[in-house]
Amino acid sequence: MLTTPELVVDDELVLRPVAKGALEAMIEAYHEDAASAQTALPWLDPNDDVRRQLRDMIYDINAQQGTDRLHFWSIHTVDAGEFAGLIGLGDELQSPHSDFNLGYWVRRAYRQQRIASRCVDTIFSWLAQRSEATLVEIAVHPHNTAGLATAGAICKRWGGERLEEFIGIEFNERTVPHHLHLVDVQPEA
Repeated sequence: MLTTPELVVDDELVLRPVAKGALEAMIEAYHEDAASAQTALPWLDPNDDVRRQLRDMIYDINAQQGTDRLHFWSIHTVDAGEFAGLIGLGDELQSPHSDFNLGYWVRRAYRQQRIASRCVDTIFSWLAQRSEATLVEIAVHPHNTAGLATAGAICKRWGGERLEEFIGIEFNERTVPHHLHLVDVQPEA
């Protein structure tokens, strides 16, 4: 299960391993709503070349292919193949016990359709095919109401929990408090 597979979410969405072919759509989505892109991808420096930074991200992800350290997908509509967002399992971990952190970014036109939740369920079902449990963390800024609701719903469906204490995450030389949610995805019986 080292290679990131294409995953069918449902009859409306498909997850494709991130590839350079998604770059133009990602840049277009960034310019539609730079603020939400910055929230989802806080390492992006808006004062630097965004195209280069996103291209480098895709390159870094693809360079890790097969290592089971990163799994990132671009979210596409089945009917038109349109880019609806980005979702992934990364290795920027806050808990020493976690295997992956979960992050996602849904394009403005596709929000409020439960896309993130639907994609997470598909990814967690894929993780449940492993022989051992996989601990996934979700860090959410306390003012991100939609993100907190999504993380809470994911925890409810998958038996996860939100830790009581805040954790500090470094962004642009600042420590920013976040809620940390942990979901222990168990192997299918």
